Amino acid sequence: MRDVMSEGPFDVELVRAAQSGEVTAVGVLIERHRAAMRAVALGVLGYGPEAEDAVQDASLIALRRIGDVRQAESVGAWLRMIVRNVCRARLRSAVSTTPFPELGVAAGPEEIIDRHAMRDWLWRAIDELSPVLRMTVMLRYFSPRTPSYEQMAALCGVPVGTVRSRLSEARTKLAGAMAVTADLAHKDAATLSRASAREAVETLAAAGQGRFAELTAKRWTPDAGFYVGRHRAGDRNFLVRGMVGDLEAGVRQRFRGAAAGRDMAIWEMDLVNPPDRPGRCPPAVAWVMSMRHGRMHQLRLFHAPVG
Repeated sequence: MRDVMSEGPFDVELVRAAQSGEVTAVGVLIERHRAAMRAVALGVLGYGPEAEDAVQDASLIALRRIGDVRQAESVGAWLRMIVRNVCRARLRSAVSTTPFPELGVAAGPEEIIDRHAMRDWLWRAIDELSPVLRMTVMLRYFSPRTPSYEQMAALCGVPVGTVRSRLSEARTKLAGAMAVTADLAHKDAATLSRASAREAVETLAAAGQGRFAELTAKRWTPDAGFYVGRHRAGDRNFLVRGMVGDLEAGVRQRFRGAAAGRDMAIWEMDLVNPPDRPGRCPPAVAWVMSMRHGRMHQLRLFHAPVG
C-alpha cells in the first residue's frame, strides 16, 4: 500500500487531480500538510485561536488558488507560504486580511471579478450553507476589505465568539458540501458576480440621476429593510432618505467590486467626500445584502476604518 504521507509523487497526483476539479484531492492535500501548516502558524503567532484561524484561512485560500500551483511537487512549500502570509497580515494590521495584495491594484470591475471569482463548485458549496454561515463566510473571504472578527460581530449583532464558532462550523461543512455538490449543475459564479456588478453600477447611476427610489421599488422586496446587527433599523424609505442626504451633502459612491452567491451579495464602494468636508464619511463602504427571490431584502453596511 502506498504511504500517503510521503512527499513527492503522491502530492503531484493530488495537485493534478485537484486542478482537474476533484475537490476531495484538495482536502487530502491540506490534511497531508496540516501539521506543517500549523507549525508555521504557531511559530509566527504563538499558541492560541489566532494560529488555528490562520491555518483555516490558509486552507480556504488554497482551495481558491489551487489552480495557481505550477510546481506540483512543491505544493507543501506553497501551502506553508500561504500560512506565513496570513500570519504576517494578522501581525501587520488589527483588521486581519487575506493575503491577496492584488485586490488593491486599480482595475476595472470585470477584471477584479474575473481574477478572483471562485471555482463554480466552491460557490455551490457555499450556497449549501445556512444563511448565517453563508453571510459569515462571504464577509470573511469575499468582502474586498475584510472586516475583523469584532467588526463582523457588530455587523451581525452577535458576540465575537459566535463569529469564530460560525466560521469554524462553516469551514467544516464546506469540505463535505463540496464533495456532494462538485458534479452538480449550477450557475456560473463569475456570471452571478458580473450581473451583481452591473446592478451596483446601475444603482449608483440611478441615485445620481434622482431615480434611486424608483429603482429600489423595482429591485428590492416590498419589506426590504436596513439592519444593524440582528435589529431592523429602518425600511426602504429610510435607506432612500439616507442616500439622498449623502448626495445633497456632496458625498459620492464609486463602485469597486462585487461578489455574489445564490442569495447573498457584497458590493464595495469607495466614498468620495466633498472637498470642504474631507472627513465626513469613512473611505469606503460595503453593502452586505441578503436576497429574496433575486431581490434585495436585508441590507447591512460595513464601513472601512479610517486610516
